[in-house]
Amino acid sequence: MSNMAESKVSGIVKALSVLEDDLDSLNSNLADMKKNLGIKAQSEIDQLMVQVREMATKEAEAIIGEAKTRAESESAKIAQDGEEKLQQVKAKIDSSLDDAVKHVVSTVLKA
Repeated sequence: MSNMAESKVSGIVKALSVLEDDLDSLNSNLADMKKNLGIKAQSEIDQLMVQVREMATKEAEAIIGEAKTRAESESAKIAQDGEEKLQQVKAKIDSSLDDAVKHVVSTVLKA
């Protein structure tokens, strides 16, 4: 019986040893999977960052383009308004010039 008990104990020890080896292998595989998952997650994060930057750049370019268009439009309107006011001033000067010349001539002749 002692031989049989030793044989059973030896079988249990071998089974436990195999089980321990399997657990070590599983732990090693799990560590590799965690590492691979971390690498994959970082890769996805990097790709998403690139996409977000591209989207932000396109949005910024669109906003800048719209602002430039508005600024050019306002600039043209201001230039046009300035030109109209200049024409009005010139017209007032032209209409008053004859009167001013007559007044100066009259003043000089009276003196």
